[in-house]
Amino acid sequence: MVQRPEKRVLTGADLKAFSKALANPVRRDILSYLGKHGEANSTSVAKALGESTGTTSYHLRKLADLDLIVELEHRGDGRERWWKSQAKDIYTPPGLELTPDEREAALKLGALKMSHDLGLVTRAYAGYDSADGWNQIYRSGLHLTKEQIVSFVEEYQNLVWKYVTEPGQHPEGSRAIAVRLVVVPEED
Repeated sequence: MVQRPEKRVLTGADLKAFSKALANPVRRDILSYLGKHGEANSTSVAKALGESTGTTSYHLRKLADLDLIVELEHRGDGRERWWKSQAKDIYTPPGLELTPDEREAALKLGALKMSHDLGLVTRAYAGYDSADGWNQIYRSGLHLTKEQIVSFVEEYQNLVWKYVTEPGQHPEGSRAIAVRLVVVPEED
C-alpha cells in the first residue's frame, strides 16, 4: 500500500497545461509505461513505445514539468536520466472560477478521459462472460444529500488508496485495473 499523497488541486492554469500535455498520446503512453514498470530511462521507454530517444526524452521532461514523474538523480550517469512515476491524487474541485479558455481546457481534458473510459466500459461488457471474473460491472442509484455525497466520495477515495501500489511494485498475478466512479444526479 502507498501512502496517500496530499491532494493536488488543478487550477485554471494547471488545467490548460494538463490538457495540452495529456492530449499527446506519447505522453499518455509514457505515463502508462512508468505506472507499470516503475522506473525507466528514455532508451527503455523509446524501445517499448517504438519512438526515438530524443522524442521520449523531450516528453519525459515535459511530464516532469507537470510533476507527474520525477527524475531519479541517484540512478543517472550524467548522460542517461532515469525517471519514476509519482503517485498523485489530482482533482479539480467543483465551482472553481475559470476563464473561458481554462474552461475549454477542462472540457477537453474531461472529453479525453471519457473517451478512454467509454472504451473501457465497452470492452468490459464485450468480454464480461469470458473475463473469468476480472471484469466487474456494478451500477446503482441512491438518494443522497450533498453532505452524504461528499462523505461517500471521500470513503470511496480512501478505499481506492488502500489498494494503490508503487509503480513497478505490483503484487504477483495482479493486472492493471481501471476503476471509475461517476456521481451525478438523475434527471427528474
